[in-house]
Amino acid sequence: MTRFASTALDRLAAAAAVALVLAFAAAPADAAPTRRSHAAAVAAARKAAAEAALKQQAAFRAFVAGLWPLAQGRGVSRGAFDAAFAGVGYDPTVVAHTTSQAEFVQPIWVYLANAVSAERIARGRAKADEMRPWLAKAQQTYGVDPAALMGVWGMESEFGVFTGGDSVIRALASLAFVHYQGDYFRDELIAALAILEEGDIKPRDMKGSWAGAMGQTQFMPSSFLAYAVDFEGHGRRDIWASAPDAIGSTANFLAKHNWIAGAPWGFEVRLPDGFALTAADCSRFAPLSSFTARGVTRADGGALPADGEAELLIPAGLKGPIFLVTANFRTIKSYNNSTAYALGVALLGDAVTGRGGLKAAWPTGDKPLADRDIRQMQRALAKRGFEVGEVDGRVGDRLQSALRAYQESIGVAPDGYPTLSLLRRLEGRR
Repeated sequence: MTRFASTALDRLAAAAAVALVLAFAAAPADAAPTRRSHAAAVAAARKAAAEAALKQQAAFRAFVAGLWPLAQGRGVSRGAFDAAFAGVGYDPTVVAHTTSQAEFVQPIWVYLANAVSAERIARGRAKADEMRPWLAKAQQTYGVDPAALMGVWGMESEFGVFTGGDSVIRALASLAFVHYQGDYFRDELIAALAILEEGDIKPRDMKGSWAGAMGQTQFMPSSFLAYAVDFEGHGRRDIWASAPDAIGSTANFLAKHNWIAGAPWGFEVRLPDGFALTAADCSRFAPLSSFTARGVTRADGGALPADGEAELLIPAGLKGPIFLVTANFRTIKSYNNSTAYALGVALLGDAVTGRGGLKAAWPTGDKPLADRDIRQMQRALAKRGFEVGEVDGRVGDRLQSALRAYQESIGVAPDGYPTLSLLRRLEGRR
């Protein structure tokens, strides 16, 4: 039995015993068992929990054994397969993390305050000075702005400080075992085995996050296989211990996801009074010159570029900061498909490279909708025929797109910002 299996067993047994004690305590006095029968019941509960835990671990081992044909088909040797799973058991704490991703459950201003903190900016500036030759090489090789590289590096691992201490194999196997997100984590697990077969890292050193993201870049295994590079030239791709490899690999990833060399990610802007906002302004690129013609100006007082295309990004309504973002912003989102994350990368990179901060204030006085309210908003929109995707209680791109379409249909400025008043209107109760 693995160390974790024993821990899980004890946890299950203890929980069952506590439940029994509470049940006995709530029973009428004349029904209370004797001390001896009470102890026997607790022992029986521990035994049942232990048996359940053992069955779960046995099912997990059977699941792992069933992966061998897939791994073999990917070129993984039997020795590498067995070494990867030696001592690996199912970890329910990994699965528990799936419901609490900060970029979807926190108000964006709270998320960004943590992402672009003064401490992180100071650390980033020091790291940027230290890595200047490698950042320059990455820009020359891949055409990616050093600010974007610093933003990703800082968001993913605090510039290499926090790379994750979980076993990638255990984490991915646990998520695959419960079939979280279909076959995605099973496929990532097979990719991780292929990395071990290629010899870039040993199983004991393959550490990462609870979701299996690895090293200073927090690459998933499939991304490692596709985009990791030996930028330092030391004979292997080492995104765990080599900052140059992490920088080069990130640059390669962004370049392969259509980064436009020389173009900004975007900038904060001000809309003129009476600006006729449309839903298309936030979902379709238009020439920057067309925004200039409509009176849009940069928040820092500078002129909009004469060339290029962009779309509006309004993450917290018309009272908060508003941005014009280019295709490079979408490229950042290919790293993590969250608007809050991509904005964190962009603003952190700007701050680290001295490009200034936001001019407008976030509407921190607004009360964010609770999870149940977001779900109700998603259901109400779906009932009216708007595409919201999964009813998951998260404020993502699909919900905001649906909100903009609904707002436009009722003659309201389509900013896509979920508020209680908008929910009440959706439900027909002003």
